[in-house]
Amino acid sequence: MSVRVGAARVRALLLSLVTFFVVAGTATGCSGGDERPRVVVTTNILGDITREIVGDEADVSVLMKPNADPHSFGLSAVQAAELENADLVVYNGLGLEENVLRHVEAARASGVATFAAGEAADPLAFHTGEEGGPNDEAGEPDPHFWTDPDRVRKAAGLITDQVVEHVDGVNEKAVRDNAAHYDGQLADLTTWMEKSFATIPEGRRALVTNHHVFGYLADRFGFRVIGAVVPSGTTLASPSSSDLRSLTRAMEQAEVRTVFADSSQPTRLAEVLRQEMGGDVDVVPLYSESLTEKGEGADTYLRMMRANTSAMTEGLTRD
Repeated sequence: MSVRVGAARVRALLLSLVTFFVVAGTATGCSGGDERPRVVVTTNILGDITREIVGDEADVSVLMKPNADPHSFGLSAVQAAELENADLVVYNGLGLEENVLRHVEAARASGVATFAAGEAADPLAFHTGEEGGPNDEAGEPDPHFWTDPDRVRKAAGLITDQVVEHVDGVNEKAVRDNAAHYDGQLADLTTWMEKSFATIPEGRRALVTNHHVFGYLADRFGFRVIGAVVPSGTTLASPSSSDLRSLTRAMEQAEVRTVFADSSQPTRLAEVLRQEMGGDVDVVPLYSESLTEKGEGADTYLRMMRANTSAMTEGLTRD
C-alpha cells in the first residue's frame, strides 16, 4: 500500500514539473514575441530629439537624468546592461559623456549598433585656453553641436536613417513622417532665433559663459566668444587666478558686463568674476547642457533653445 502511495506521489510530482516547464516555456515565448524594439540614448537632449523621431514605434530609454551634467554623470549596472541589450545606441561622442563612453564601446563590441551624433554633425574645433596651458584644447573637437539648430537638423536626419536601418519592427513611413514634422519645427526654430538675435546691436554680440559651450551658436549666428570663466569645454576643469584675470581684462576691453552661466551648475565662479569686476556684472542663467524636469522651462530641446535665445537677447540688450 505504501509503495503504491509513494509511486502515485512521484507521478504527481513529475506531472507538476512537466506542467511548470511547459507553462514557463510558453510564457517565455510569448514575452519574447511581445518585446518592443529599444533605442537607448545617453544624453537627455539627444533623448528628446530621438523620441520625436521614433514616436510610438519603439521604446526610447534615456540614461542621463534632467538637470544632470553630461561631462560627469555615470551609469548604474542596470543602465550599463541596457546599452548592451539595445537595438540601437545614440550618443553624442566627441568626448562629451566622459564617464559613459567606455560602456558605449562595450555595447559596440558586443554587436550593438551605435551612432555618434556629434561626430556626424560637422564638428567645429575648440579655440580655448592658453596655448600650452592645462586647459589648452585648441584644435580638439567641440562636442556641443546642439547649440546650432541647423546641425541638429542634420543629426536628426541621420538618427532617422539609423533607426530605420537597425531597429527591427518599426514602421519606416511613420518614423520618416515623424522626422519630417520635427525637421519643420527645427527650421522654424532657426528662423525665430535669427529674428531674435537680429535685435542685438553688433557691438553687443559678445559671449562670456561659465565654460566653452556656445561655440556652435556663435559660429551660426554671428557672435564673438570673448571667453569663459572655466577656460575649457568641460565642467570638470577649473580656472586659475591668472585665467580669471585674463578674462576680466578681455571683458573690460570688449565692454562686456554679462556672463551666461548654466542653470544646472553652481554659479560660484561666475560670482567670483563679478567680484573681480567690482560687482558690475550680470550673471544670466541658461540651459546649456541638460534639459530640465517637466514644466521647469526647458523640458524639450525646442523649449530649451527658445528660452536661451530669449534670455541671451534680453541680457545683451539690457542698458
